[in-house]
Amino acid sequence: MPTVALATLGCRLNQVDTQSIQGALEARGIRSASDGETADVVIVNTCTVTARAEASDRQVIRRLGRIHPGARVVVTGCWAQTDPELVAALPGVDLVVGNADKHRLPDLVEALLTGRVAERVLVADVGQLRTIPAMPLARPTGRSRAFLKIQEGCAHRCAFCIVPQARGRSRSQEPGAVVDAVHRLVEAGHLEVTLTGVDLGSYGADLSPRTSLAALLEVLVSVSGLRWIRLSSLLPAYFTAELMEVVTASATIAPHLHIPLQSGSDRVLRLMRRPYTASMYAALAERLARSRPGLGLGADVIVAHPGETASDFEATVSLIEALPFSYLHVFPYSDRRGTEAAAMPDRVDARTAGQRSRRLREIGRRKNRAFRDALVGTTQDVVILETRDAAGRLVGLTGNYVEVALEGPDTMMRTLRSVRITGASEDDTRGEIAA
Repeated sequence: MPTVALATLGCRLNQVDTQSIQGALEARGIRSASDGETADVVIVNTCTVTARAEASDRQVIRRLGRIHPGARVVVTGCWAQTDPELVAALPGVDLVVGNADKHRLPDLVEALLTGRVAERVLVADVGQLRTIPAMPLARPTGRSRAFLKIQEGCAHRCAFCIVPQARGRSRSQEPGAVVDAVHRLVEAGHLEVTLTGVDLGSYGADLSPRTSLAALLEVLVSVSGLRWIRLSSLLPAYFTAELMEVVTASATIAPHLHIPLQSGSDRVLRLMRRPYTASMYAALAERLARSRPGLGLGADVIVAHPGETASDFEATVSLIEALPFSYLHVFPYSDRRGTEAAAMPDRVDARTAGQRSRRLREIGRRKNRAFRDALVGTTQDVVILETRDAAGRLVGLTGNYVEVALEGPDTMMRTLRSVRITGASEDDTRGEIAA
């Protein structure tokens, strides 16, 4: 039986894709290599969102080539899609498969193993895709949490972003297929399902008949045995009255939202071509926090976008300080060839970008600590994960996306427990099973 080793870089969506590829390969009799075993085929699912991501792609491709000498190396994902010739020129790479052809990997791997692959680069125009190619559910992992891709591609063209070129236009899974998949995941023992997509809020706009994320959630919240439905990332403009109603009223929707901000300056938001203003964002965040007490609210922020001045940055600082964030993901701007921002003037130097990043990350740490401190003394529903931390403690996840360390036996893994939060520090949040 041939063996495969898989590696994933980048976003959660890439991880979901890799798990689906793994399940499809195993259904063909291609076994995942165990630790220490040399694989016959290596598949690297790449990211291209920043220059640092591409550097990591290269390192992983080289490292896996050393770990699995003689293996056939397949590179897929976003970097393979946007720069296939460069990827194909890397030493040891046998096959480059773009995102448009990722669903063909089981056939391509079989052909590669038997020497029947005629082309080394298979990268079709992802912009021509109108549907999501059928892929199996991620293989059962015994995990309490599951991730389900319901949408692919993006309906926007932000100035700094390469993702539309890498993943194409927005397209959605049929609602019936999503509902069926969630039922199967719950039957397999998953307590939580996270719905993922590149532009999740655009779900259903491309389907006929047209539907929406709100309509889908109205059905999913009634699935028996499902504790949490978690949403990946949503732009502010997608919060219609219908979506607000289901997100704030249903106990099955996890009290955790990730709403990208990117900048608190309207001038920079216009340069970025973001479809909202700082005041729109603030009004939404404050309304959500009032409607869903204890909401975990996260955001992405880009610092040093071309044209960002000191006053623009201070506007971002002021907005973030004023809003009830529980965590921040802060990124310095990274040029992406082929994007509008890459040709913009008024660049911000690396030293300033680093200073701004550090300042926002410190604010994010402070807000996260305050959010976790406020949980101390409360009792939370916690999904106990299938792992332990470095100190040997169990790790659980609250609905509002806080990891809690607690003592207990392995038999508690993959269960839902009521946990009393007993303490918080810079490094962790602690709890104990409530009586």
